[in-house]
Amino acid sequence: MSTVEDFFAQHDDWPWNPPRPGRATFHYLIAVTEGELRHDVDHVTRTVLPGQWLWVRPGHAQCWHPPGDARGPFILFEPDVLTSDIARLLAPLTAHEAPAVLTPHPDDGAWLQQTALQLLDEHRALGRRRLDVHHALRRSLLASLLLRLANSPDVASADTTAGAGHGGTYGRFVDALELHFRELHRAADYAELLGCSVRTLSRAARAATGKGARELIDERRLLEARRLLGGAGWDARSVAAHLGFTDPANFGRFFRDRTGLTPSAFAASEATVAPYAERGSGPRGRSGSR
Repeated sequence: MSTVEDFFAQHDDWPWNPPRPGRATFHYLIAVTEGELRHDVDHVTRTVLPGQWLWVRPGHAQCWHPPGDARGPFILFEPDVLTSDIARLLAPLTAHEAPAVLTPHPDDGAWLQQTALQLLDEHRALGRRRLDVHHALRRSLLASLLLRLANSPDVASADTTAGAGHGGTYGRFVDALELHFRELHRAADYAELLGCSVRTLSRAARAATGKGARELIDERRLLEARRLLGGAGWDARSVAAHLGFTDPANFGRFFRDRTGLTPSAFAASEATVAPYAERGSGPRGRSGSR
């Protein structure tokens, strides 16, 4: 637990020089109270304005931009810090496809910022009270903050749309896709797993996203390929095997058809260090607690 300004001050020119993408293993949660924060999440540059929150979830590729005038609390926490009951309630917020930038409900904004500051104060109060009480207070404040943040319109509307009229078919598909995208690659595989027809699955997917089930399956595999080639530094052959391609050449065609680049060209572009004005992307994220 820190603040954006303290994080930048403590690390001087790291991790935004040189710029490199990294794979998050912690939850990175930043509330912007002043200025503007720019941050790449899964190769898309997000702009976070005052009153908004940035959430980088474990598994996401991230890239830092140079320090700017952004101010606000910066919270890092491990995936298993929440109890099972709280984690279940927060599933729409911690889900892989949940929005990276959250705009809280107007009634919750001030409360959320105040709770984040209380969490920061408790973090800095190590030694003021018994250690078990200190940890319990931090967990309680974090759970309260996240439960209120889950009321953000960005999350609520996406969750409602996903399940509307389809008995949660799309939501169950997304959960299954996250677990099995490496080995299951056809819409029929997921329809069988969910106990529905391909037509029902496709209709649910299109109602929620405007895309077919097969397109969503391919998008998830492509996203993982980009993460591994860029942030994790895997070679194309290893990525192909990891994603269930029996032939690396087939993976190469799959990747090139959707990005316009070969896997090796994409990896090289991610590894290139260039001036920010030319590159237009941010710095590397590091996994860890601060």
